[in-house]
Amino acid sequence: MKIHISQLQPDKLSDPQLTDFLFKNLEDDNEKGDVIFVPGSSKAVTYRLPKAIQLYNEGRAKKILFSGGVIWGNTNLNEAQLLKQRAIELGIPEEDILTEDLSLHTKENVLASLLILDRAFELHNIKRILVVTTRYHMRRTLLNLKTFMPEWIQYSMCSVDDNTTKANNWFENPYGRKRVEMEANKIIKYVKQGSIMDEIIDISEC
Repeated sequence: MKIHISQLQPDKLSDPQLTDFLFKNLEDDNEKGDVIFVPGSSKAVTYRLPKAIQLYNEGRAKKILFSGGVIWGNTNLNEAQLLKQRAIELGIPEEDILTEDLSLHTKENVLASLLILDRAFELHNIKRILVVTTRYHMRRTLLNLKTFMPEWIQYSMCSVDDNTTKANNWFENPYGRKRVEMEANKIIKYVKQGSIMDEIIDISEC
């Protein structure tokens, strides 16, 4: 069934509906873009960075933007700085890397990246952004991009899977279930309070 996100009640969603909500219709269209956008996380170097480097090496975009100001664990580098350092170590030229290191969450990743992208490209020149994040996080990232980025920009969804929160296994372990349920709750909450745009999604009847 097709339904607005604002009409959903998170505590009433079945496992198949949660799977559809977070994972359905978010496939990569394999188009080329202007920049690869990588929001940070505690595991971004492990899961998101390899995908970004793959896309760059395949020639799908000539620049990578790492976004995130949070510092995790025993390092003095924030997310963007750590991703940049590792990318350079893995052969990405420094001149092809952009960083945004003020943001603390997904909405700020997008908002704080606007200025970086404008300075690097002029926003009106950007036609497509390749988005790299974990699959269960892609819906929220995309909604934030559609809400705050210029409406002419299109997106290719270049998702990556972690080990415990895939479409076919999140419900088999407590960690995956917690992440999916929290993510669905966040999206519905943010849409209902007007923080991000509403959208029609396609989920199963039950």
